[in-house]
Amino acid sequence: MRKTSSRRTATREAPLSETGSGTGRRRRRLFSLGSLALGLLLAALIGGFVWFVGEMPADLQDTDRRTDAIVVLTGGSGRLTAGLEMLEAGRSDKLFVSGVYQGVEVGELLRLARNAPQELACCIVLGYDADDTRGNAAETAAWMAEEGYSSLRLVTAVYHMPRSLLEFRRRLPEAEIVPHPVFPEGFRRDDWWVWPGSSGLVISEYVKYLVALARSPFGG
Repeated sequence: MRKTSSRRTATREAPLSETGSGTGRRRRRLFSLGSLALGLLLAALIGGFVWFVGEMPADLQDTDRRTDAIVVLTGGSGRLTAGLEMLEAGRSDKLFVSGVYQGVEVGELLRLARNAPQELACCIVLGYDADDTRGNAAETAAWMAEEGYSSLRLVTAVYHMPRSLLEFRRRLPEAEIVPHPVFPEGFRRDDWWVWPGSSGLVISEYVKYLVALARSPFGG
């Protein structure tokens, strides 16, 4: 009787053992697939970050090229001054400043820009509707369509340039866009990883760039 009972018990336990083994294999397989996916995602993020850093201009180029408009994005030191210098040098007949606070007038901007020549006031247009980079691109696109312009010199900070170009090329796919980076005194372009302030800006801009990039399939 004992031998029969023992055999029955073994018979009942065998399927449970096989089921547990199958579940374990599935868990290990899922864990391996998850680890692989996580590794690929991490590699893509690191590779994208390396590319992003490489896309930040190292110096000024095409400074002599003339465009229909010069577009300055507010939000950082030196941008308006750089735009005014290009306007005064005859690189365009119009300067569009996007993202200006309500109530600010051209004269005040000229005073803030190290007492820039007042005679340039006639050639400056202010945009008050933009609250972010995406808005800058939309506001500029609307203004350029009104003016019938097809080329622009884009003036913004060097770390902000990749995301700005992404947004502007979406809104102005047919336009010629000449990047004109500004290098703020507090930002270290060549050894940004050594300086917490500079590294924070670069990482923050990369995250914002990824968000802007991910938004494209959903209406961009």
